[in-house]
Amino acid sequence: MAKLIVFNLITLDGFFEGLNSDISWHNVDEEFNEFAIENLNSIGGLVFGRVTYQLMASYWQTKQGVEDDPVVAAKMNSLPKYVFSKTLDKAEWNNSKLIKENIEDEILKLKRRTDKDLDIFGSGKLISSLIETELIDEYRIMVNPIILGKGNPLFTNINEKLNLELINTRLFKNGNVLLCYKPAAGK
Repeated sequence: MAKLIVFNLITLDGFFEGLNSDISWHNVDEEFNEFAIENLNSIGGLVFGRVTYQLMASYWQTKQGVEDDPVVAAKMNSLPKYVFSKTLDKAEWNNSKLIKENIEDEILKLKRRTDKDLDIFGSGKLISSLIETELIDEYRIMVNPIILGKGNPLFTNINEKLNLELINTRLFKNGNVLLCYKPAAGK
């Protein structure tokens, strides 16, 4: 069964995006790009909430997206994408499936259908709604060496504490730190 993995870049003060979905602060370099490609090659699909799905679709399908990073663009455009939204009418990005209800059941089906893991990028509201379901198997949080002061926090409206166990770390030359956690046994 596949794992459901949260992968997000955050600021030191906990924001996964600045105001107006700004991610220009992402500390990306060649080492990060190599890591991103390795990660995309290891997964079987992408899971998104509506907002992140629309932002990703509006970039990776464009000429600029393909020219800026052709390898990542090819992976983003070819991987299966599962978008969870009650308000979106259609999902037209290549290999996309719109899922409007029964989020927990649908995620379980996806996890059972594939041997390769599923990554959630962005999608803070979706992640926060899934935390209490115990369907998230791993959190890969890349802390960027920046403090924004304002933005959208990755985790909101969490009703219960979730204890995590550190399973891996990686320091990048540009100052990014990847922290990998799994839910601790017994919460």
